Amino acid sequence: MSMIERVIERAKSDIKTIVFPEGNEERTVRAAAILMKEGIAKPILLGNPEQIKALAAQLDVDIAEIAIVNPETCAWTEEYVDALCEIRRNKGLTKTDAEKLLLDTMYYGIMMVKLGHADGLVSGAVRTTGDMLRPALQIIKTKPEMKIVSSSFLMDCPDKNLGEDGLLVYADCVVMPNPTAEELAYIAIASADTARRLCGFEEPRVAMLSFSTKGSAKHESVSKVQEAVQIAHKLAPELLLDGEMQFDAAIVPEIGASKAKGSPVAGRANVLIFPDLQAGNIGYKITQRIGKANCFAVLQGLNKPCNDLSRGCTVEDIVHTAAMTAVQAQS
Repeated sequence: MSMIERVIERAKSDIKTIVFPEGNEERTVRAAAILMKEGIAKPILLGNPEQIKALAAQLDVDIAEIAIVNPETCAWTEEYVDALCEIRRNKGLTKTDAEKLLLDTMYYGIMMVKLGHADGLVSGAVRTTGDMLRPALQIIKTKPEMKIVSSSFLMDCPDKNLGEDGLLVYADCVVMPNPTAEELAYIAIASADTARRLCGFEEPRVAMLSFSTKGSAKHESVSKVQEAVQIAHKLAPELLLDGEMQFDAAIVPEIGASKAKGSPVAGRANVLIFPDLQAGNIGYKITQRIGKANCFAVLQGLNKPCNDLSRGCTVEDIVHTAAMTAVQAQS
């Protein structure tokens, strides 16, 4: 059974409600119907009910049992306005401004998650990452122990000798362009937690990547990774984490033993933390395209799960992301 099949089975074991702010988008409607039919999650589509039902009829998709919420008419809206004013009181948000914001299905969906009317949110088939992250950070905020939001890519590789039976976690590949040493430490800790919760890793082994292994090169970017290792050890002393190290030293046992003798991680890492977004984004795409890995992205660090899609996503991508969001919500 593949990683995503295991995630789907876990989602089915404790069904969660997932809200979709892009409720009138074709792929989203198709995915919602699959989620409901297969018992993976309980979807809520946001938008105008007549338009969504007309689209479903045009697509020949059965959404009769799927909830559709219209922010303009929903009974929850007044509660959301008051709650949003309270959350953003220090920013001077007025009731009129809150009412305007909540006409945006993204803000409305985030409030549904905040107040417990949904367990998680999935968007991005049309809207950008920033469109979702802004209200999520304003309203849901980060976990108390986390200072930032980042992303993890779950890389399911054909070579089962890699990582954990072919499964590796890469971070950060989407969110933080040039993280500080402290931010890298938080990314590492969050990614190890994602590895436990979503991938089922009993023992995350985190490698902090660089073009240097254990001082083999001197550069300010190497020093940043070395500092991140020290910070992570202080924040999570129980975590198996080491660095700085090169990619091959992290995943190839013979090279790890040669370049980083005595390391508890080298040669057998299953969580790989890239020093910046350029390296992370390039790394995951090389693994996906040349290494033929299946990849699945999630956001981490928020108080409640909200996940972003690529605007080129498929229906299957939306189903998979919703299943992962549901499993995050179970935790």
